[in-house]
Formats: sequence, C-alpha cells, structure tokens
Amino acid sequence: MARLSVGLSKVGGSIESKPSKSYTHRLLCIALLADGKSEISNPLLSLDTKATLESIKFFGAKVDQSNGKIKVLGTGGDLEPLDKVINVQNSGTTLRLMSGISALSPKKVRLTGDKSILNRPMGPLIESLSELGAQARCEGSKGRPPVVVGGGLVGGETSITGSISSQFISSILMASPYSEVGVDLEVEDNLKSKPYVRITLKTLEMAGADIKSDSSLMNYSIPGNQTFDPIDCTVPGDFSSSAFLLGAGALSEEGVEVTNLNPNDVQGDKRIIELLREFGAKVDVRKNSVKVKKGNGLEGIDVDCSDTPDLVPVLAVLGAIAEGQTRLYNISHLRFKEVDRIASMAKELKKLGVRAEELDNGLKIYGAGRLKGGKLDSHGDHRMVMSLAIAGLAAENGVLINGAENIDVSYPGFVEDMQSLGADMNIIRST
Repeated sequence: MARLSVGLSKVGGSIESKPSKSYTHRLLCIALLADGKSEISNPLLSLDTKATLESIKFFGAKVDQSNGKIKVLGTGGDLEPLDKVINVQNSGTTLRLMSGISALSPKKVRLTGDKSILNRPMGPLIESLSELGAQARCEGSKGRPPVVVGGGLVGGETSITGSISSQFISSILMASPYSEVGVDLEVEDNLKSKPYVRITLKTLEMAGADIKSDSSLMNYSIPGNQTFDPIDCTVPGDFSSSAFLLGAGALSEEGVEVTNLNPNDVQGDKRIIELLREFGAKVDVRKNSVKVKKGNGLEGIDVDCSDTPDLVPVLAVLGAIAEGQTRLYNISHLRFKEVDRIASMAKELKKLGVRAEELDNGLKIYGAGRLKGGKLDSHGDHRMVMSLAIAGLAAENGVLINGAENIDVSYPGFVEDMQSLGADMNIIRST
C-alpha cells in the first residue's frame, strides 16, 4: 500500500487535461464490435481503461498500441472468447459494459473482479439481459457479481431502473444493435447520471448506430441486426479528473488553467465550471481551456448532484473550506460506487475538523475555513484520494492519505501534475 503526503501549499500554473475515461471505455467497446479497423487517438490508459482494453482482446479484437493511438481491428460482432473468465479488476464500467457485450457471445463468459467489484449491484442489468434472451445470472448473493452471461441476444422488450447506475442503460444500448429482432427499452424511476448516457449515444452515433430515443432518455427503440462502422476519433479532455485541478485553482491566488477542455462537450462534469462560480471562485472559460482562481472567499452552496456524482468528493472538500453550509443531494447512487462515498467522505471530513452530516441521499457540510491536518483513508477509492489531496493543500499541518495507489484507476500522473503546479505532494511507498 502507498500513502500520499500533502503539505499546505500555494499552487498555480497551467496543465493539460487527461483524456476522458468515459469516452475511452465506450470507444474501445464500439471498436470491438465494429466491422473493420478503428483508430482511437489520445486514449486514457489508466487501470480502469486497461481492464476494458484487455476485455476487447479477450473477445477477439486485434489491438495495436503505438504513438499515442490504439488501433483496433473489430469483430463485426462475431465474438470468440479466448477463455471462460474476464477479470475486470476494479473497473465497474468494464463490468457493466462487458456484461451487455458478453450477451452477444455464443459461449457464456464469467465476469468477476476484486473485492470492491463483488459488491457492485448487477441484478437489474442481468435480469434485463435475460428478458432479452441471453443466458445470464448472478453468482453472488443479492444480485452481486460474479455474473455469467452469453448465448446470444434475441431482443424484445425490457425495462430497467435508472436509479442505481446509468451504466446499466449504456450496456444495453451498446449490445442491442446486434440483437436478432431489436430492443425496446424503457427506463423506470429517475435516471441518474444522465450525461453518461449521452456520451454513450454520442459514441454510438459515431459508429453509425441507429438508436431512437425520446428527449428524456427514458425510452429507446433499437433495431436489430446492425453492424457498427469503424471509428476514427480523438478522445476529448476529461472534466471529471480535471475537476480536482480546477478545485485546487479555487484555492489559488495565481490560478490554475486546464487546457484540452471543450466546454461544449456533452460531459456532465463540465458543470464544475458553473459550480465553482457559485462557490465564489473566479472562472475564465475559453474555447479549449478553463482557468480558475481564488475570488473573495468561498461560500457554501446547495447542489443537486444526481447527474454529476463524480464531482461530489471535490465539491465536499470545497464545501469544507467554504464559509457557511454546503448541501450535496440526490446522490444515493454514490453508495454503490467503489465504496459508499457518502459515508466515507463524511467520515474523513470529520477527521479534518469539519462538521459533516450524512443524509439518506446526500451530505451536509458546515465549512470550517482552513482545515486541520491528520491521517486520512481513501477507503480504496481513487476519487476519494484525489479530493482529500486537494483538502491537504489547505490543511494546517498537511495530510497523509492511505491508498495512494488507487489514483491510477482514473488519473495516472495526478501527483506529478500537482507537483508541477507547486503542490507539496509525494507518494510514500511501503517497503
């Protein structure tokens, strides 16, 4: 296990955004199913996306990595698993998207992963895939992994909850064009993290997929017997990981500029721009960059985070530093991430001297200004590590965070990027 040491720091400067994790996952999956050679430029190579990369190789994609590109010779939907088991490691996105794709395989495939993955809810997705004619079951208790899926996707009608994970919907949308008779999908309840479904639809459109949806993204009609065209695209910068850098900018007199960010992209986490302004930071948005600097002091805000759950950890930290109360709500789906991020964040903020109340579907934080230092725990979650690292920049005696190795799940190079901005931040590896 590695720990992250962060000292009270003044940061400032410019840094390029890492490529989008969400786009990289989806483009790799589409390239697997496409008929021909796809080329993905500027992909993110993190632990999560590498799990998806290995999974497409597992299903027969021929992959060449060179010069910052991934070239994929797809299968045209004719999947030939190399083995019986896919280990998705810690990647929930890989688990969900590959479960739908596994339904297209003539042979059944078992999908499993680390301890965290075995706690991820999968029941609703597996039930829907079964309704659509796949042979699918959960081997874990209460609809948990490992899951076994295969046998082909016939199609038909199905409904699925949108309250647990939008990845369930994305998984069905990716696999359904290759069904025999097409799929009519209805999303029940309130669809959480809706922008991630928009990313899925955008990437499918790049491959020529025919998917009809209503404006609410709650109903879909997907003809069967389709074949994706090869894709040739560049992965855009990632607002989700850049949110930590921009959050650090809100504490900086000099300011932090993040380049390779397109404010017009469909990524939901571009909302960080609007929310930093609400906190009271000065934000300058340009065509391909965002710069954030300290204003006249941060003030607490009230935010519905149903569509932007990945922003919650850094928003919670900014709320802890701000004056007044911050409430982050409609985030019950955060209890189904790598960890229960609501409970875990409340616990760690209290260690920093912050009053934090855990609500059924949210967090209430009473700003403390400058934070106490201390020993913190990431709870094995990459976004927890990075958000607590931002807290460390404003902590009187710095912080020491367990679980620094989890950063590589989504943002390899985070520590080096923060150091280049002037942060007193170092990884301490166990010997």
